[in-house]
Amino acid sequence: MTSITSQHNPRLKELRKLHRGRERSRSGLFVAEGEDLVRAARRAGRAAVDGFCAPGADVGGEGFQEVAPDALTAVSTLGSGTRAIGVYEQRFTRPAGPLCVYLHGVGDPGNVGTVLRGALAFGASSVALGPGCADPHSPKAVRASMGAIFAVSLARVSDVGELPGERVALVAGAGAPIWQMGESRPVTLLVGAEREGLPDEVVAACEHVAHIPIASESLNAAMAATVALYEMTRPSTRVPTS
Repeated sequence: MTSITSQHNPRLKELRKLHRGRERSRSGLFVAEGEDLVRAARRAGRAAVDGFCAPGADVGGEGFQEVAPDALTAVSTLGSGTRAIGVYEQRFTRPAGPLCVYLHGVGDPGNVGTVLRGALAFGASSVALGPGCADPHSPKAVRASMGAIFAVSLARVSDVGELPGERVALVAGAGAPIWQMGESRPVTLLVGAEREGLPDEVVAACEHVAHIPIASESLNAAMAATVALYEMTRPSTRVPTS
């Protein structure tokens, strides 16, 4: 197959459009940049709809169109350029247990992607996105996920009643220590934005309220979700307080 040499190639022009949220919503596609992400997609069984790579790039298999490095850099969102770009279908399912993470109003795409990475690390079944959440398929979120975007089930929900099992609202300084919430399954951990937290009506719809005991006022959403998942999934050696 002949190498693409111009950034004005029609396929590269279509690729560039996917950096915009409106085009991602319209097409149901998204972009993953970098050899690590492309290989992560292959490990997860996610085939690229389209793919481009620099000569000699390690993309873990066949099917990627070779592109001149300067042309590939011109369509990359990374300041240093990239050696591989894959285009993939967005996939959304229903939120599922036994362990689900729900995000509400988490508007930073880096936090959303990092939560996906933490969810994968601690064996969460799915991550559900509520109102006000950043696009998990934006370039920043996909990079922050470090490949978890391909391995963790994603859901969108408009009402917390759609979430599986008992609901645990993570609220700074309120309720029980989060480590006491580790036994019940199925369960959904609900996490809000750092400044606003979870809305009162969302907390009221939960069976439990819990907090992470910390010395400062708060953690950002990604840190809070990751610490909470660790506490909820590790074998507890503590003796519950009366």
